[in-house]
Amino acid sequence: MRADRDTSLLLVIDIQSRLAPHVAGHEQLIRHTYALLGAADLCGIPKLLTEHCPGQIGPVIEPMRSRFAAGEIFEKTSFGAADHREFVDLVRRTGRTTIVVTGMEAHVCVMQTALALRDEGFEVIVVADAVGSRGARQQDRDLALRRMEQAGCALAGTETVLFEWARGGIDPHFRAILATVKAL
Repeated sequence: MRADRDTSLLLVIDIQSRLAPHVAGHEQLIRHTYALLGAADLCGIPKLLTEHCPGQIGPVIEPMRSRFAAGEIFEKTSFGAADHREFVDLVRRTGRTTIVVTGMEAHVCVMQTALALRDEGFEVIVVADAVGSRGARQQDRDLALRRMEQAGCALAGTETVLFEWARGGIDPHFRAILATVKAL
């Protein structure tokens, strides 16, 4: 499966203020998520953001949260966003079939959301260098990536997704996406 910009939706999971500082490599994860957000906006790819119990874990970090309209932010109480029927309905209303996933934590909310979206019939691409877990949970992160892949999710890197969205060197968005890639 390819990350085609006509079928993709970017899903950013729980990059929240109290959690993010504890996630290994969170600076890179956040930088890569911003790169994907910029390309999604440039290419007209819809995007959604989840917040897990923000009263306890804090809101999504700023200025990331302000890049989403109110209707693009889904507050959840289940680890897996797709365990909320309203979330699945929100994704379906976009008309997109390929969900490109970034966020935290890989072995909890990211994995449970990705697996449930697969069960709902969506293609799922997990951006492996834009998902993370707390420092002590790196084995859990690795196992979660393997489990998602075994369940039919594709794993990709940020640069790979960006170039798939760009399509080719003559695409009108190629130069801007290339600049984003070079800045990574």
